[in-house]
Amino acid sequence: MARLLTQLIPGTLMVMMLAGSSSADEGMWLFDHPPREQLKKNYNFDVTDAWMTHLMHSAVRFNSGGSGSFVSADGLVMTNHHVGAGALQKLSSAKRDLITTGFYARTREEELKCIDMELNVLVDISDVTAKVNAAVKPGMPAAEAQLARRAVMNTIEQESLKATGLRSDVVTLYQGGQYHLYRYKKYTDVRLVFAPEKEIAFFGGDPDNFEFPRYDLDITFFRAYENGAPAKIEHYLHWSAAGAADGDLVFVAGNPGHTDRLNTMAHLEFLRDRVLPDQLTRLRRREVLLRTYSEQSLENARRAQAELFGIENGRKANIGRLAGLQAPAIMAAKQKEESSRRALMGNITPDPWEAVATAIKINEKIYTDLGLLEYGGAFNSHLFSIARTLVRLGEESAKPNAERLREYRESNLDSLELQLFSAAPIYKDLETVKLSDSLGMLIEQKGADDPLVQKILAGQSPTERAAKLILDTTLADVALRKKLADGGKAAILASNDPMIQLARLVDEPARELRKIQEQQVDEPMHQAYARIAQAQFKALGTSAYPDATFTLRLAYGAVRGYEQQGQKIPPFTTIGGAFEHAAAHNNVPPFRLPSRWMESKSKLDLSVPMNFVSTADIIGGNSGSPVVNRAGELVGIIFDGNIQSLVLDFVYTSDMARAVSVHSSAIIEALRKVYDAGALADELQGHPGK
Repeated sequence: MARLLTQLIPGTLMVMMLAGSSSADEGMWLFDHPPREQLKKNYNFDVTDAWMTHLMHSAVRFNSGGSGSFVSADGLVMTNHHVGAGALQKLSSAKRDLITTGFYARTREEELKCIDMELNVLVDISDVTAKVNAAVKPGMPAAEAQLARRAVMNTIEQESLKATGLRSDVVTLYQGGQYHLYRYKKYTDVRLVFAPEKEIAFFGGDPDNFEFPRYDLDITFFRAYENGAPAKIEHYLHWSAAGAADGDLVFVAGNPGHTDRLNTMAHLEFLRDRVLPDQLTRLRRREVLLRTYSEQSLENARRAQAELFGIENGRKANIGRLAGLQAPAIMAAKQKEESSRRALMGNITPDPWEAVATAIKINEKIYTDLGLLEYGGAFNSHLFSIARTLVRLGEESAKPNAERLREYRESNLDSLELQLFSAAPIYKDLETVKLSDSLGMLIEQKGADDPLVQKILAGQSPTERAAKLILDTTLADVALRKKLADGGKAAILASNDPMIQLARLVDEPARELRKIQEQQVDEPMHQAYARIAQAQFKALGTSAYPDATFTLRLAYGAVRGYEQQGQKIPPFTTIGGAFEHAAAHNNVPPFRLPSRWMESKSKLDLSVPMNFVSTADIIGGNSGSPVVNRAGELVGIIFDGNIQSLVLDFVYTSDMARAVSVHSSAIIEALRKVYDAGALADELQGHPGK
């Protein structure tokens, strides 16, 4: 993998040298500031406000961390199978494994109500930069500035929620250069309509993940309901009759999670030398743990499969990201970019690059403890997460909204409680295995003689302590969680639940670490990056796009193949190619096609495109994003990037990096000829009841 990534960087790779001078298809663009000039110049396409508004209101964000879109007037939502896998897992049992077998509701009455799913549809964007910045007075110490900034953001969101009833989030852009208020319509009554088998949704498994050619039907359909009936949707994406073709201009509307393209060199080096290696170590550890657990029984494998997939995916993605930062050519290009930017902007006082470097030195000192205690690395247990949320909810709810931690602000409480009071199954044997391992890691990293470690373990081994905690806690009972939450801080202090007591034990040291992180690391960085951004705006205008923030963005590009190691990779695969790929691997997992596919082969048009690639600029979080053509018609759905795309966290290139999508024609072909889901296909194609 590292070998392939380093091949991205010969002299032909042109890294953006200034934030305003991007490559032709580069950019994760704000919906209130689309790249009109670039699209007109490079593709002769005029972006209209009506086109943008329609696409914005058709796009959907999943609280599980992915994207999607409305695809019918009756609230039908399409996303990836792997985005919906968590919902499928929660609806499954030992007798009904929806991830493995798939699901299709032939009637509305058969649609299954999902557990703790929230869909967000962006309604409005407004710039609140001046209001946020006005709260931070010149010369204010960093600690005071952080509290003032948090207070004003909490207040803006609370006022917006009261005025509109819409979910309201203040989003930090350009690492603190701008602040925008995003308002969302929420749907929390969401029901499962259709999912294929995992064998075809993730055909090729881990070996094919982040690769191309691919042959996956990575789709799932849900339906949003309001007042017990399917939601009536004004803006939804119409299905393209032909789908995407070679050379077509396509657009992606989705929620890319996080990029680091505007980071300073010191910041990138910290990611390379500390953050990514640490994340990989934990992911590999947890992957081995879950694989071992899964191999013990079929039921264990079912219980762990959704989480294991996420860990495997994260492991492979982080290997690619780390390889990008370890490539000398990429770092040299980023250094040249930074030097050019500094020369263009002139002297900025105080020096923001030095401020970032200073903040990182502080971050390095607390990094291990912060990860273990505040970010929960030492307590890999859903039951512990519930306990911590209850402990902090009791503490924070007693404070004025402006003074609360961001997760507990008034505007976020409904979403927080949706997760806190989820009826999703909790498997105590899996919880015990995970918690035992993470407590072992705590000893490894902090030492057995550390006073806090000794208090956490209470004279027991990690295995004994984990087993006792999981056995004796009552937090798997949703009714008891609600009772504790309703009782507030007094109920938490009076609770003898061992998991609550553990969460209370580590809360103070965890909060202290968080305080250092927010006031001595995050706040100085916000101020430093804001100075860089303002100098950049002054020199280049606001034509640059900000780093990804898991908010709605527009990307675009062309359907185009590429060349790898002298071999031309066509932009499309076909349904027939899936059968050939399976046969080449003796139809053995993960290259085994579901029995329904094998039985339906004679009915299928094997020439129909299955997957395709484009130069659209995407990253993690874009999974499930709709791909549309010039007319705004749906031609595909993003489900992956190729291995060369993993470097896009830090720099864009269209030489070999590609976004991978399921072709719209394959979806219809499969629904009609494999799954006997003609009614669903009719709804997608605009003639329900045909």
